[in-house]
Amino acid sequence: MSAMSEEKIYRTMTIEEIFQRFPQKGNLLAQEMANAGLHCVGCSASTWETLEGGMYGHGKTEEEINSLIDRLNTILSTDEGSPDAITITPKAAQKLRQILEQEGKAGWGLRFGEKAAGCSGFSFFLDFSEKAKTGDTLFESEGIAIHVHHKSAERLVGSVIDYVDGLHEAGFKISNPHVKSSCGCGNSHGY
Repeated sequence: MSAMSEEKIYRTMTIEEIFQRFPQKGNLLAQEMANAGLHCVGCSASTWETLEGGMYGHGKTEEEINSLIDRLNTILSTDEGSPDAITITPKAAQKLRQILEQEGKAGWGLRFGEKAAGCSGFSFFLDFSEKAKTGDTLFESEGIAIHVHHKSAERLVGSVIDYVDGLHEAGFKISNPHVKSSCGCGNSHGY
């Protein structure tokens, strides 16, 4: 076990300190904090505040703070967001299995790729995949086979496929550490 994986997040750490100590998990940690309510610009959760302070500022309870800290430390202890893998979160894997079952495709995998699109260059796509094709690079996460064409694999490693179910959006969401820009509509990205 590496020294990095032995480190933990504590309630007394500032939000900025968390991102500085764990940059390789920054996207996932930020997403989990946003899911807990620490998401609005100009709100009472500033990066210089402690995690505990930001949560209290949003009216969160001790139980909610402890739950968030547990979820953040779970992210640190998994391979999710690994720079040499493509991972799917447990929530996304559960949703994918549910959809595959409904479609009569239980046991199938996921095809993950990108195509030329939009004003910024590329857009991600997800599709069902019964089996890998010639030229595919294979990944596995949460028991799901992920098939990626080898020409896209280098740009897609490090990606995390999640499922969000909120008031304003629902669906699979992809975080990719290699993306440098995105268009205003959010449908395409560049490297």
